[in-house]
Amino acid sequence: MISLSAVSFALGQSGDWSGKLDIYGNSLILVFHLSDENCTMDSPDQGIKDIPASLERTSTGIKVSIPSINASYEGFFMGKTVSGTFTQHGRSFPLTLTPGIPKRNRPQTPVGPFPYKTEELSFSNGEAVLKGTLTLPEKYDRNTPVLIMVTGSGLQNRDEEMFEHKPFAVIADALARHGFASLRYDDRGFGDSTGDLVYATTEDFKNDAFAGIELLRKRFSHVGVLGHSEGGTIGLMLAAEKKVDFVVSLAGAVVSGKQILLEQNRWALLQAGYSEDITKNYCKVLEGLFEDIETGITPKLNGQGLPPELENNLKAVLTQAGTPYMRYFLSMDISSSLADITCPVLALNGTKDRQVDCEENLGALREGLSGAKRIVPVKGVNHLFQHCDTGDISEYKEIEETIAPEVLETIVAWLKELYTGS
Repeated sequence: MISLSAVSFALGQSGDWSGKLDIYGNSLILVFHLSDENCTMDSPDQGIKDIPASLERTSTGIKVSIPSINASYEGFFMGKTVSGTFTQHGRSFPLTLTPGIPKRNRPQTPVGPFPYKTEELSFSNGEAVLKGTLTLPEKYDRNTPVLIMVTGSGLQNRDEEMFEHKPFAVIADALARHGFASLRYDDRGFGDSTGDLVYATTEDFKNDAFAGIELLRKRFSHVGVLGHSEGGTIGLMLAAEKKVDFVVSLAGAVVSGKQILLEQNRWALLQAGYSEDITKNYCKVLEGLFEDIETGITPKLNGQGLPPELENNLKAVLTQAGTPYMRYFLSMDISSSLADITCPVLALNGTKDRQVDCEENLGALREGLSGAKRIVPVKGVNHLFQHCDTGDISEYKEIEETIAPEVLETIVAWLKELYTGS
């Protein structure tokens, strides 16, 4: 028999509810916005907001369906909490919701009033319409240098928001306060931007950035690119094609995508406590899968001898690796085109970066770039340029710092030297 208090609680339930999803040792905050009219879900750690969902109230709890990400949540009211299970792509994880939205401290996020102005604008690459923010310093004119910002891999908004960090907003603020303009935009198919994602590759993302560059050329004489991770790679690709006047590469990948992914997996397995032998065997199988995909051979999975969870992980990798994006990324290696880059390049990588190895990629730039270059290993920072302990991805959300101040100072000083001689 259902108590009257439980029925009343169920019928009156609304507002914001959040909880931590534990995914194989990594936590991810999910937020549900419940109302009588609609329901949406946020994943603030990933910078994703307002995912449409449908809500069904029951006498004992709630059922939420999120079809766009093939996910659902079913929970039961337990006093002041909702205890239940979150399911996505057939995998289920316990998730307990409590009222409210957790707020992390992000002291570097810019807060107005600002000594500069912004404009909202859009530009197109084929059917993709990219929406962005142009930040303009005081007394700007045609000779003011402007940078277009290109995010790393994965869907991100114009601030490159991740775990409530907004690095591109912080960089745009620093640039504007020192006399430089910038354009940052939502990735295609994300935020306010539209465009195909199913068949999109790094080449498409590069052409999206070029469409923004062409727009900026109409108002500015000096147009450069600032890219992070894959965005840094795209910046170097554009420079090799003579489409930009300068490049700031932040943790840009120069070696092949296959090499990058193998090193990421090797680090992750060792951090998770797997032995050297298991890690070596897993990476050997993974490398074979990547080579088959690159050469167009139908991959055959042979994970015998590996723990069951790693065999399952290889199956998931095999599914993802068949996408146009991954096929392109695996074979992408821009080291051979570095000699074609003649514009000035500033490249920074963190010495504790566990996603794009610092010395390996900066070393390739030292050797391959033929034009003016400044290569800077930033001591003690991770892939997001945060001061950190190990550099592991799991630390990103716990660190309050969004980007190391010395990184901002290096970028600004280099630009001033390049364009003002100071």
